[in-house]
Amino acid sequence: MATKEVQRTIPDLPTPYVKTIFGGLEAEQTVTIHGIVASDADRFQIDFQCGSSVQPRADIAFHFNPRFKGSGFIVCNTLEDEKWGWEERTYQMPFTKGKPFEVTFLLLPHKFQVSSNGKHLLSYKHRVNFRRIDTLGIYGNVKIKPVDFTHTKPTQGSQLVHFSMPSMSDNQVDSMAKQIFTLPYTASIPCGLAPGRTVIIKGEINKNAKGFKIDLKPSDSKDIALHLNPRMKAKVFVINTYLYESWGVEEKKLSEFPFYPEMYFEIIVFCEAHQYKIAVNGVHQLEYNHRFKDLSKIKEISVDGDIHLYDLRFW
Repeated sequence: MATKEVQRTIPDLPTPYVKTIFGGLEAEQTVTIHGIVASDADRFQIDFQCGSSVQPRADIAFHFNPRFKGSGFIVCNTLEDEKWGWEERTYQMPFTKGKPFEVTFLLLPHKFQVSSNGKHLLSYKHRVNFRRIDTLGIYGNVKIKPVDFTHTKPTQGSQLVHFSMPSMSDNQVDSMAKQIFTLPYTASIPCGLAPGRTVIIKGEINKNAKGFKIDLKPSDSKDIALHLNPRMKAKVFVINTYLYESWGVEEKKLSEFPFYPEMYFEIIVFCEAHQYKIAVNGVHQLEYNHRFKDLSKIKEISVDGDIHLYDLRFW
């Protein structure tokens, strides 16, 4: 699997908190903030800033602002040249007064993707170049525990099937994905699967997606050893096997569907002797017992559906 290396950890923080992010942020880096919302809080905010100037006020690339009025909502915005842009609001509210929380910001070349307490929350497309971000600001009636800056690195010995998405504009990312990974896309798995081997698939779900599928299969038959099929409309994650020209019994084990439109995802499939273990964005989701027993014959992976495919790795 890809491993996350903690680059720097900041101890318990007083608020307001404004500190420089030394070296800035990089694509595929995450910032995770733990805290507790005060019982009398009306709002708090987390700002990814372009400097720390007060007069004139520094630009804010991403302003993340939970507000507790009524049933609560979250405002996202950008401040540029001391002028706010248009507000983006979400009424999915994972924060509760007097309760602890965890919020993670994943930085991608074209947007931030935010999750809270392990669940996808929202996406926010960059309005200014993210490389200008050099300061983290946390404000409001909230107590902050450690802030972790992490960076995903491939495990030593992993094999890159095609190079990953570099830092580009939104249009360039879309163009690159279409040029390199035209779907359906099929790649070879060197030496086949075996216990201890890992497959990782990185991509982004289209806005109006119906679903997508990932198939691990032998190259010399129509069999499909592992069929992963998230269905967006029904919000079910179907897992199955195709043997002897017939589908088996579908498994739909998840209590909560982990995929959303316009969501960046990393699916990790870890092969064990008797089962697969499957994780989405670092969160373990399920196990699936082998129905196709000869793992060494599983030498192909195919991906199709309503996504942009960015990266495939095996090790």
